[in-house]
Amino acid sequence: MSAVPIVFAAQAQMLIMSLGDIDLGIGFLIGFVTVIAATTLNTSPLLGVLLLAGIVVAYAAMGFIIQKRNVPSIIVTLGLSFVWFGLGLTMLPTPGGQAPDWLTTIGRWRPDWIPSPFVYIFVATLVGWYIARRSRFGVRMRALGSNAATLDKLGWSLTRTRVATYVMAALLIILSGLLLASQTRSGDINSATNFTLMTIAAVILGGGRFSGGYALPLGTALGAVTLGLITVLLSLINLPSSLQSGAQGLIVLTVLAGRLITERFARS
Repeated sequence: MSAVPIVFAAQAQMLIMSLGDIDLGIGFLIGFVTVIAATTLNTSPLLGVLLLAGIVVAYAAMGFIIQKRNVPSIIVTLGLSFVWFGLGLTMLPTPGGQAPDWLTTIGRWRPDWIPSPFVYIFVATLVGWYIARRSRFGVRMRALGSNAATLDKLGWSLTRTRVATYVMAALLIILSGLLLASQTRSGDINSATNFTLMTIAAVILGGGRFSGGYALPLGTALGAVTLGLITVLLSLINLPSSLQSGAQGLIVLTVLAGRLITERFARS
């Protein structure tokens, strides 16, 4: 179940990376969503919904600025990550608060007919697949990442395509944060700091590319679950927490190296 928020966040990162961009603010944004869920969404639901809507607006503006001003996404998303961090600390300086009852109920949901993580992972993958692979918008989104000039010649708006992609990514990130809050039942701005690199690694493990043009929802979901299982495995073997991040990084590097070698032999 702990891998479910990562899967949703990885799908969001996949959409952004399909444009050739990278979001370095996902981790703090998910933490900020948990803070909203544990504070205003519980005490003042309307204000909480408005704050979540403000995140979507901020991502739309971010996509607009990146496209119109040709600012690297790494700079914009990294700068905005400090904004999320500051807002989260202001609203909830220390971990705590209380998630709404309805959100806690979602976190406790356990159907008899199938393990609940499978349901959530299937939904996340289905949403990512429909957006990236089934819809016409997904074709434009991948074209923007691989051949923007051709997309422009065909008469499609590059700005609208990038903005819409960032909006859909923001919605998936919000879902990730809410699901994380449903499990922890509290808020913590630092609860998902490792999600940023994990989502990037999940997309690459799933067959994505930094150059854009690729969107593989199933591979991304499997990559995210794999990273989540690695974390659980390292905990089960009682590896010290100070060494777990390093061990996880070595495992990811080994898998990526193996993929590169396999692809090279396949091309030859």
